Amino acid sequence: MANPTPPAAIGRLVAARPLTELARLLIDKGAATASGLWGSSVAAVIAAMRAELRRPILLVCGHLDEADDLSDDIHLFTGVHPDALPALELGGSLGRVSEEQVSNRLQLLARYAGGIAQDAVIVAPVQALMQSVPSKDQLKHLIRTLKPGDDMEPEKLIVWLSDHGYNRLEQVEIPGDFAVRGGIIDVYLPGEHPESIEQVGLCARFDFFGDQIESIKTFDLDSLGSKAPLKEVKLLDLKGSLPDVGDSVSLFRYLPDETIVVLWAPLEIAEQSKAYQERLPDMKGIYPLNALLKQMQPFPRLELSQFDQGNVTLMGAGEVPRAALPIQSLQRFETEAKKAIRELAELTETHEVTVFCENEGEEKRFVELAEMEQPGIGKKMTVALGYLHRGFVWDEEGSREGTAAQRQPLALLGHHELFHRYEQRRRVKKSIASRPVDSFLDLKSGDYVVHVAHGIAKFVGMQTIAKDGKSEEYLSLRFADNATLHVPASKINLIQKYVGGFSGHPTLSRLGSGSWEKQKAKVADAVMDMAAELLDVQAARAAEVGHAFGPDTEWQQEFEAEFPYEPTQDQVTGNEEIKGDMMKRRPMDRLLCGDVGYGKTELAMRAAFKAAEFGKQVAVLVPTTVLAEQHYRSFRERMANYPFSIESISRFKSSKEAKDILTRAATGEVDILIGTHRLLSKDVKFADLGLVIVDEEQRFGVTHKERLKQMRKMVDVLTMSATPIPRTLHMSMLGLRDISSLTTAPQDRRSVVTEVMPFDRNRVKLAMLRELQREGQIYFVHNRVGDIIEFADNIQQMVPDARIVIGHGQMEEGEMEAAMMKFIRHEADILVSTTIIESGLDIPNANTIIIDNADRFGLSELHQLRGRVGRWKHRAYCYLLLPADRPVTQVASKRLKAIEEYSHLGAGFKIAMRDLELRGAGNILGPEQSGHIATVGYEMYCQLLEEATRQLKKEPRAARPEAHVELNVTAYIPKTYIPGDRQRMDIYRRLTRCESLEMLAELEKDVKDAFGEPPRQAVIFFALTEVRLLAQLFGIDSIIRQVPDIVLKVNDGTRASYAMTGAPGTLRVIDDKTIYLRMPPTFVEPEAALMVMKNLMRQAWDKEKKGEAAVVPGTAPEKPPEPVKKPVPAPAPVAAKPAATGKPGKAGKKSQPAEAPGLRPTETEFPPITPKQMADLEKLHSLREIGVLTDSEFELARARLLTRK
Repeated sequence: MANPTPPAAIGRLVAARPLTELARLLIDKGAATASGLWGSSVAAVIAAMRAELRRPILLVCGHLDEADDLSDDIHLFTGVHPDALPALELGGSLGRVSEEQVSNRLQLLARYAGGIAQDAVIVAPVQALMQSVPSKDQLKHLIRTLKPGDDMEPEKLIVWLSDHGYNRLEQVEIPGDFAVRGGIIDVYLPGEHPESIEQVGLCARFDFFGDQIESIKTFDLDSLGSKAPLKEVKLLDLKGSLPDVGDSVSLFRYLPDETIVVLWAPLEIAEQSKAYQERLPDMKGIYPLNALLKQMQPFPRLELSQFDQGNVTLMGAGEVPRAALPIQSLQRFETEAKKAIRELAELTETHEVTVFCENEGEEKRFVELAEMEQPGIGKKMTVALGYLHRGFVWDEEGSREGTAAQRQPLALLGHHELFHRYEQRRRVKKSIASRPVDSFLDLKSGDYVVHVAHGIAKFVGMQTIAKDGKSEEYLSLRFADNATLHVPASKINLIQKYVGGFSGHPTLSRLGSGSWEKQKAKVADAVMDMAAELLDVQAARAAEVGHAFGPDTEWQQEFEAEFPYEPTQDQVTGNEEIKGDMMKRRPMDRLLCGDVGYGKTELAMRAAFKAAEFGKQVAVLVPTTVLAEQHYRSFRERMANYPFSIESISRFKSSKEAKDILTRAATGEVDILIGTHRLLSKDVKFADLGLVIVDEEQRFGVTHKERLKQMRKMVDVLTMSATPIPRTLHMSMLGLRDISSLTTAPQDRRSVVTEVMPFDRNRVKLAMLRELQREGQIYFVHNRVGDIIEFADNIQQMVPDARIVIGHGQMEEGEMEAAMMKFIRHEADILVSTTIIESGLDIPNANTIIIDNADRFGLSELHQLRGRVGRWKHRAYCYLLLPADRPVTQVASKRLKAIEEYSHLGAGFKIAMRDLELRGAGNILGPEQSGHIATVGYEMYCQLLEEATRQLKKEPRAARPEAHVELNVTAYIPKTYIPGDRQRMDIYRRLTRCESLEMLAELEKDVKDAFGEPPRQAVIFFALTEVRLLAQLFGIDSIIRQVPDIVLKVNDGTRASYAMTGAPGTLRVIDDKTIYLRMPPTFVEPEAALMVMKNLMRQAWDKEKKGEAAVVPGTAPEKPPEPVKKPVPAPAPVAAKPAATGKPGKAGKKSQPAEAPGLRPTETEFPPITPKQMADLEKLHSLREIGVLTDSEFELARARLLTRK
């Protein structure tokens, strides 16, 4: 096992005589040049300078991406992470400034304003240096440091945040947002902060007491609860606008005089700075290269280059000392692993070789493979942990120091170079926290909703309504014929946002017509049939006997450990589920869903590896030849270290090659065969097929699907879909279909800079040149086949040197494939195409997409197209072009604004996914079920599916229905406490979803943290929710106030009686389903009665938890509880208003419960209430509560009910 500490070769290299002499020469003369550098040797020079001179070093390079590579290499050679000066993504009207870059840049300046470490290393691309920075005096106005105890008026902080680029919202969601709630201000700071180690950004909550900051804490974006206290917070200006050169300075003003300035590849720096300035001719705050070189003159300067430049330097006139370093390029190894290791063995005979492996799994597998091919090679070389971008040889002639081995030339190389694994290495980035999206919370007036009991309606808004002496907040819904229904906020769980998966508007339901119940029943029947069919398939598959693969071997573990990125939790779970299925006797049939780039192919390769290692063959089936070629390359590269035979069948193979491959597949010589539907032909035979991987099954024809259906009974099948499915559908289908869903974006997926702009030739040309200058590729989407060739000609005129190919659906298949393959192999720079860009294509080098007439695309289409870019370390750009010759509709404008604003990977990203997910639901369920989703709405469909599955599997209900509590109290969340409708709906929803007292207590704490102490109405609402939860725990179905009694309907009389032990007044058990409680007049106030009920049940529950007086359901205590004469302690009644008496019914008297044993009769003209009347009375209350009966209708019906004999 390699030691993670730097190997001896690095120590020897850093102390090498030519490098120490170069360092002394630089200090003596003040300037020097060195040539001969190759690969990652620049980092070795920097490490030597740092070790020898102990001075700050500024390393300047030409390319933005090269700065990342240099930082990685310097970390490898020095063991410390260098500072990076990020270049702001400017571009005039092209692109917006990233708050994260602005923040990181200002934080670096703030640190340097206080002094720089003696051995600091700063890496900066020339573009970053050309951008002016604020002076130290200006910096004081751009950064504000706040601590608990500081005097600060909340209004002044609000003004500062608004003036410095922060966006005020009801609730923070992404970096750069802030929210104000009374004396509490939440700020989401972008950039990296020491207090937030695991993720980018810091959520800070400022709690004010008057005009003083009482506390500063971090908080959770989802729950809004406060977390750890913060000693101080630095607020940074986020505008990112560059100050004028005359009013600002360059980074050199912040550097101490002894700083060494190193220029790597000076000619490239000159070229890039010139191109950068040409691209931004009118941009203020940009220093030309000459101005920067002038500011460098006081500093010791070193130019490093690959070749000797003679006297051509950026340092100006005069003789500059030159040095040639003994560095050579590394040989290119054979592509076949065995031959490459043989060449490595030959190299160890003449060189001191160090091979860097990125992780322990890779290192272990490499040593094993090397020893297998060349026994004893492990003793002749060093294997170290680390990532070296490009290897090189240090051949110091004339060195006679040390042993013979130490006098050998040094050869440093990366494992990826030896095995030609030149996949684009992605730098693992911290994640950006974002708030999960609940589509319900996007509810706006006019949106369609589904009421569980009444059907489809339009949401009108929220309003507070006072009736029967109490006030409550309601959600107002409008049904057909303008009928309005007010739903109490406490019943918000009865309402779902209508999402139907089609572009039209649903038909409003008619209240009281019964049509909704019929529609629901029809869909429920169809869902039941579908669920039954799926269960039958599951049962049939369970009866089949397949091959059970063994547990993971050492090779499997090493193969998975070689994965160069950090897997997401979804990938870890999916991997376990797939391999778990493969280890069972029944054939696997699993669906793997996830957006492109979320890691499906990696999981498929792990499954294929497992099958191949256990001697089974694997068929990988893809819908197009282009995808077959891409998968072939991916599988070959990923499994290069292992002795598996991987082949592909496609039109790119000659008939002779294809015949040979099929012959070898039939004899078992091919382990993994990749191809299109050609693999399903009858002439394709396998010696021992064990696993079939199907990519995008919905794109295959009926015949091919039938063939796959037969295969499912015999071999393991893993189906992949690039269309994600919603989590709710995934959960509803548990037990019906084995599904693994990848919903988490990999941490290194960068957000895409998205901009909407009118079509302008100059701006479009600039956008393309920016990508082409960094050797990238461009997608240009033009969705009209009729003039696409003419359009491509126009593009060619803008960028004459670019290589352009065209692709559209009406081309001959061979032509289309040829164009796509040219683009994949980087034989073309720009792909002008319609929307047929392959959904599965992964071209990391294509990082700009320009979409013509973007207003004609849907949200999910724009999201999918934008998803083609942003797959590597490059910053990606998406330009949505608007037509210059016609207006854009308001609907299209909103859609484009949404996609532009939701360019970050987080909450908004999920909003953009919604249409796409519904398409995924249609793919899985089929067109008929898509129609049913449109009928009842997506969420209702999932509920019906879940219920059907439960019934078919004869499973009990998950939970008891919620207890009904009606105590006539004023309980709601006032707008004065939480002004935003969206936030109040969020709290109401979370309250109705609390399943335990602990969840409720946590929510109450979070609300207090986020909004301050709640007013009385909100306190009562929380108490009402607690009474509902406690009632459920004690088997109480309903608690209804009928003055002067409280009537409890129960399903467990023993536990309910126990819960009421110690109640003030008289407790009377009528039968095993009904209990009456009459409190003394002191507790007649509704709020007081509520608090008594809450305290009673809470005390009983706490005792039961402690085991003091546990009552098991169905068992009676030794002695029934006696009525208690003295009341238990309870809060004093609220005397703000007289007790509500309710409106008299038509009989002219207030209703009164019947006399029962132990109760003194009271005057009433109503006869005793029967159990049947009591049940009917509860129904009347329910109908009034949901708005079906008006107050007068309720009183009339109630009077009739109670006077009926």
